[in-house]
Amino acid sequence: MAGQNGQQDRTGSSGTDYDMASLIISARAGDRVAFGQVVDQFYETIFRMVYFRIRSRMDAEDLTQDIFIKAFKNLSRLKEIERFRAWLFRIAVNRINDFHRKRRIMAIFKDTEENPEDDPKRSEFKGDQDPLDHATRREFWEKVKSFSQNLSAWEREVFFLRFMDHLSIKEISQVLNRSESTIKTYLYRGLKKFRADSTLLQILRG
Repeated sequence: MAGQNGQQDRTGSSGTDYDMASLIISARAGDRVAFGQVVDQFYETIFRMVYFRIRSRMDAEDLTQDIFIKAFKNLSRLKEIERFRAWLFRIAVNRINDFHRKRRIMAIFKDTEENPEDDPKRSEFKGDQDPLDHATRREFWEKVKSFSQNLSAWEREVFFLRFMDHLSIKEISQVLNRSESTIKTYLYRGLKKFRADSTLLQILRG
């Protein structure tokens, strides 16, 4: 599948929204070439989202491919083109949740050793331009994981979609199928807990 050439999500740039809408309309009609161009635009964004949540490059690549395959198969059901980005993120969130559920079920029946390649302490996202050095980045992710355990499931999802995936309140509302006021409430609670985490704030401040 197309999209692994590392192109960035440029749909927010001026002058590209109309072209993207045209591509999505063509893809919805079954045009695979047009959908391939859509994938090129969104692949990096979705991959980063998935990788951040599961911290395994190999699994993230597989899941990202599955997400776009599912999107293409169900694109005819999308009635409002302008909601494509939020719709795609909803597919991604659901697919990630399925992945975690299956891992929990498998763990009941089988003890598995973590592959060192999948260890977030050893694995780095290729092409990541994070200015933090390796040791600081590792500490940061450990603190993020620790912090996220203090959030409810809804607070965590809203917080990450807003600040890690850079979705707007409106888009998060569409992704999670909750009202914007509800999203703002979860975000406020998450931010309150974040500001109370002095160790994480200290890392972010350098």
